[in-house]
Amino acid sequence: MSTTAAVFYKGDAYHTGGRQLLGRQVAGEGFLKGLIQHGTSESVYCFTQTHAEFSQFCDRVKPWVGQPRQLQWISADNPPQLSLPGAIFRPDSVISSLLWERRFFDQHAYSICGITHSIASKEALEDLGKLLLAPVQPWDALVCPSIAVKTVVERLWDSWSEYLAQRTGGKPDRLIQLPVIPLGVDCATFPQGTAAIATRHSLRQKWGIGEQDIVVLYMGRLSLSTKAHPVPMCMALERAQRETGATVHLLLVGWFESDMESIGFQESVQLFCPSVNTLCLDGRSPENRTTVWAAADIFISLADNLQETFGLTPSEAMASGLPVVVADWNGYQTSVRHEVDGFRIPTLLPPSGAGLDLALEHLNDRLGYGAFVAQVAMTTAVDIDACTQALIHLIQDSDLRQRMGASGRQRAEQVFDWKVVIAAHETLWQDLAEIRATASASVPVQAGMSPYPLGDDPFHLFSHYPTATLTAEQMVHLGEMASTETLNLLQRFGVTNVGAERRVSPETIAAMVQTIAQQGPQSVGTLFQQYGGDRPLVLLQTIGYLLKFDVLRLGHNG
Repeated sequence: MSTTAAVFYKGDAYHTGGRQLLGRQVAGEGFLKGLIQHGTSESVYCFTQTHAEFSQFCDRVKPWVGQPRQLQWISADNPPQLSLPGAIFRPDSVISSLLWERRFFDQHAYSICGITHSIASKEALEDLGKLLLAPVQPWDALVCPSIAVKTVVERLWDSWSEYLAQRTGGKPDRLIQLPVIPLGVDCATFPQGTAAIATRHSLRQKWGIGEQDIVVLYMGRLSLSTKAHPVPMCMALERAQRETGATVHLLLVGWFESDMESIGFQESVQLFCPSVNTLCLDGRSPENRTTVWAAADIFISLADNLQETFGLTPSEAMASGLPVVVADWNGYQTSVRHEVDGFRIPTLLPPSGAGLDLALEHLNDRLGYGAFVAQVAMTTAVDIDACTQALIHLIQDSDLRQRMGASGRQRAEQVFDWKVVIAAHETLWQDLAEIRATASASVPVQAGMSPYPLGDDPFHLFSHYPTATLTAEQMVHLGEMASTETLNLLQRFGVTNVGAERRVSPETIAAMVQTIAQQGPQSVGTLFQQYGGDRPLVLLQTIGYLLKFDVLRLGHNG
């Protein structure tokens, strides 16, 4: 039984060194590193379009390989090889094409696993909707990082199923597994003990921050439209500072999506928390992402955006031993324990039905994705008074900060560390393998029917276009272009060599021509049996090509 899965590899999904830094990339890089370091399989399988991408994968994981591991390539041209690991993991929810592709081979051969990230766009929701119509099996899975996301997926499928029942008279079965497995953090990379104390002292000295001052840290994309509006946070910080009289610093670590966002944050800080000293650092810097935690006393993230589904930074804050103040919003609701690891601040949305105009305008592209989620975020209220009180408690009580920070660190190690998360994925893959070994396939392919009805065999779908179609009984003999010289001409000339990779080799073509020259006309069926080998369909296409250019002709020699 399988306890591993081939990694569907596209460099962008596992790389955090680009101009933009997205949560899915941080999660993807962490997953890959975690699989290499904590996976129990002796082999690590990589599924790519090209061998060059596999080489890139090998270079990517090489620094993380601490034990003998065999890196094995599975070409996208040969999906049946996925039966070796028994599963494939794609780092997003766009798995419907993989499901249809598998149907061309053996649906029992391997499991297909995806994972959700941002799911608010119409494209993401449509991809999820496709899964109800795709050939999913009970041995496939879509991992949800939080219960909040799973609820969205289930709610979407319920509505879509009801529509399909009205439209077609039948409601599709929901066969795919929806396990909840959180995104992970590498707890070992966050400074602890004397190392953290030294880093804290060094950074505070560098930035002119006193040892008794309070540093509140926000880490993440600095975007009021797609992450968290800064003004409620600024208002709560200003009120907490005035109430406590403490010297408070706000440390913003992230990156701006645009100059407008940068100006918006700067003006928000100046207008709504003028008493708080603010320092902004580039969160795309690996050094900043790993060291700034030590300088902070409190972490804050008042996420108010539909794009947020899990939220890695509160888990990272807990791994660093910081108490957290977060919005009671989507994934934060289960990752942060209220009054244990920190405080969850109440949030409020308008009632169901109040956003149909926004849905319509996003559907017809009058509202782009960024504008759509921004409009919804502008109606999402975070309780500023509750946030102020939480900050006051933490600012005034160092013991509370230490106690909550220690609880958060323990929770991160027990729940969110990649060692734990990778083990959960391996357990899932094992469970799927056991289901695959015993369960019957849903919607098995019927003889004579296309595995993918919307992508049918063109020679079937358009079989009524020609005068006739090739049959096994038809006899072929040599045409005028069957000589070695003319064959070479056809294969050298670009216009007559289009699609050469979809034909049998020139050597095989030469052998067929020689057989007919020596033995006389041959039936298509005989050539098929003799030269079809492991590419029988390609041979039939090759015969059609040879007939096209008069290398072969139908019928007996006259």
